[in-house]
Amino acid sequence: MTLVLASSSPFRIALLKQMGYIPDIIDSPDIDETRLKRESPIKLATRLAQQKALIVSKRHDNCIVLGSDTVTTVGGRILPKALTEEDAILCIDALSGRRAKIYTGVCCIKDSIKREKISCTTLKFKPLSQREKDAYLSSREWYGKAGGYGIQGIAASFISWSSGSTYTNVAGLPLYETYCLLSSFGIFPNYNI
Repeated sequence: MTLVLASSSPFRIALLKQMGYIPDIIDSPDIDETRLKRESPIKLATRLAQQKALIVSKRHDNCIVLGSDTVTTVGGRILPKALTEEDAILCIDALSGRRAKIYTGVCCIKDSIKREKISCTTLKFKPLSQREKDAYLSSREWYGKAGGYGIQGIAASFISWSSGSTYTNVAGLPLYETYCLLSSFGIFPNYNI
């Protein structure tokens, strides 16, 4: 069975490999990730994961397509994917000394069968000094990341505790949920890769 990853994220590719899956095809969709009016973070993450998987599934017949999307919130407010320094400043200021909720939607599609899961993690960020904020901003590690940070890098040193789903949810692909979805379609990991 052919596995298609509807993402070009090196972190998602590495996480799949970590659990014994290597996508046969990597095909990243270009979608509008704008939040719909009154759309909750859970519904947004789920919809975007579905949309990514659906678009890519139309390009690959008889394949299993895996889509995923991560949304970061602080106080119920959805933080943007940081594409500019202004976005990154907004995110790092919002996260400093606060709790953030991270939702990742995962969707698998094969032909007309669609299955999905959602995962949630709560993180507590330490209060950041201006020096820490400036150093983080100059690293540019925030670029392209939901909420302006990645747990795989420098920002991990700012997180004092976490609750809920695992680290992999925050990194963009919750492994337990992904394994459940892929195995439900009959795709099992190869632990010898």
